[in-house]
Parts: sequence; C-alpha cells; structure tokens
Amino acid sequence: MRTTKSFQKDEVERAWYVVDVAGLPLGRAAVRIATLLRGKHKPQYTPHADTGDFVVVVNASGIVLTGRKAEREVHRWHTGTLGHLRERPLGKVLAQKPDFLLRKAVKGMLPRGPLGRAMLRKMKVYAGPEHPHQAQQPRGLDLSRKFLLAPEVSNG
Repeated sequence: MRTTKSFQKDEVERAWYVVDVAGLPLGRAAVRIATLLRGKHKPQYTPHADTGDFVVVVNASGIVLTGRKAEREVHRWHTGTLGHLRERPLGKVLAQKPDFLLRKAVKGMLPRGPLGRAMLRKMKVYAGPEHPHQAQQPRGLDLSRKFLLAPEVSNG
C-alpha cells in the first residue's frame, strides 16, 4: 500500500528570492509573491505545512495600480471610536505607505490563522532598491514572466 509523503516544515529547504516589483500591477505581483510564500511552486507543497521560501521585495514604491483604481478605490479603516470610519484613495495610500498595500494584498491571498501569519513573516518589503539581506545570498527572480521558476529557453 502506498502512502503520500506529507512534508513537515523542518524537512523543507528554504531559498531566498529578491523580487523587483517596479512597474508591475499590484495584484499580479501579489499573486506571484503569495505563490512563493506558500511553496506552491515546489513538488513538496503541503497545504497544511509552511513549505514556502523567503521573498525580499524591493522597489515597492514603483508598483502600479491599473485603470482608475488610484482614484476610485478606497482603503477604509475604523479608529475604534464611534463614528470614526476613515477612508483614503488607494493612490494616496500607495504614495504614503507603498509597503502597506502590497503586504495587505498578499495577506489576503494566504491562509487565515497561524499558518498564514507564519508565511507572511517570510516576506520582507522595502520601498527602495536596497535591502539588508545580502548575507542570505538571495537569488533574483523576474515576476513579469508567466512561469516563475521555469528554465530559461534559448533561441539558438
């Protein structure tokens, strides 16, 4: 009788990736980052275990909102005081806190609960091109390609 191998988080090797999101749409970048954080790109993917990799996101201030989302869509939050529901257009939120919008978009694509929070902690977001994770020797990854880790095809 065969049994399916279920991987634990101790058995998984984690890689570090640097992702430049300048010029990419917010949702498309968030989907591909969430895929890396969950580990769905690996053959060892296990839904109930954290098998994903670390992702360092740079140039978060260069992410774009397509269409008229910058003016039409709003970010709402409540301060906790009666009648204090606040809202701000996404364009203004992106200008003030670019890492917040990306983190919120990725968080919505991860599982709820302790597993999702553990996955989200593996994402490091920086507004500019510099990051302090050189010691981990992260590999660059191009999110604009359709298949994330597909081998490069040469035309020759």
